[in-house]
Amino acid sequence: MSDDEDRTMTRVEWNWIERFVQQFELCAVTAEDTVVLLSETASRPELVETARLALGSMGHHVAHFVMDTPPNRGPVPIRSTGASQALAGHPAAVAGLAAATFVADCTVEGLVHALELGDILSDGCRVLMISNEHPENYERLGHDPELRGQVERAADMMRSTKVMRATSPAGTDLTVDLTDSFVAASWGATTEPGDIAHWPGGLVLAFPKAGTVNGTVVMAPGDMNLTFKEYVRSEIVLTIENDHITSITGGNRFSGGGGNGANFDAELFASYLESFGEQDAYATSHVGFGMNAGARWDVLAMWDKSQINGTELRAFSGNFLYSTGANEVANRFCRGHFDLPMRNHTVELDGVSVVVDGVLQSELFEK
Repeated sequence: MSDDEDRTMTRVEWNWIERFVQQFELCAVTAEDTVVLLSETASRPELVETARLALGSMGHHVAHFVMDTPPNRGPVPIRSTGASQALAGHPAAVAGLAAATFVADCTVEGLVHALELGDILSDGCRVLMISNEHPENYERLGHDPELRGQVERAADMMRSTKVMRATSPAGTDLTVDLTDSFVAASWGATTEPGDIAHWPGGLVLAFPKAGTVNGTVVMAPGDMNLTFKEYVRSEIVLTIENDHITSITGGNRFSGGGGNGANFDAELFASYLESFGEQDAYATSHVGFGMNAGARWDVLAMWDKSQINGTELRAFSGNFLYSTGANEVANRFCRGHFDLPMRNHTVELDGVSVVVDGVLQSELFEK
């Protein structure tokens, strides 16, 4: 039996529906809301059906928009971007979504970085991007009532920060000028008109302005490449100058291929970036740290790649998240995107250590 056949036949469990109802209630979805469920032909069937049944059980007459998944013209598979191509600027679909007050987003990549998002949110619609995970991940990740306040306080702290610095025993030493950068945060739900959140949530991040990111990022074994849905098993060293990765090495050897004995993880990383043929693929998208104490870094080992998107791993408490690709604040756009959560880092905001050796200093964000 193929993976697609197996996915199609997955039974929707009642406890998944109950968990989705809880999350929609956290988004303040009420009988007065105009609700739209957005999916595409390649969406995970059990995820769409769970969302549909959950909203129906809440008494909603749900409009379900199903877009054709557009073809991937290459050169490589595109994964984990947060920038769904499914709407493709379709004016009727965008207008229909904008007319809603709540959208449950079950597209494969999600609307977080989609070009149409501004138009969808412009009249006060709020969107919950339901990450393309097997529903069991949502069942397992219960709601933490303290998370929202902690994330919001961390976001306020980051907004007032001028300099972020990340270091690690493996050799990371990265400095980011956060002056006037755009700060985003997600606790896994949204209650505000004109807002979007992704679920699972529990992280805070910033989109730095152009020319503000410099230093070295070292990925060590056990760190995560969520585009590849894999743990790094050998060291990757990224040199970053004026936002852009200028060299990729595996330890002390350049990862440019050609049989030079470079480590495989670094060579694979470099090959993927090179495939896009554009400088923006090498640029910094966003930086931040995870705050969700219920999320785990080790769950990637439990799922096939087709069964997980890895949003939980972006949010696990104490990770340092460095990402490449599109950054609207710096006026850069690229289809390629790496989300790279790393363990054992120390993150400082204007000299205050908010993460120490991979441990979130949670007392800083308590009431």
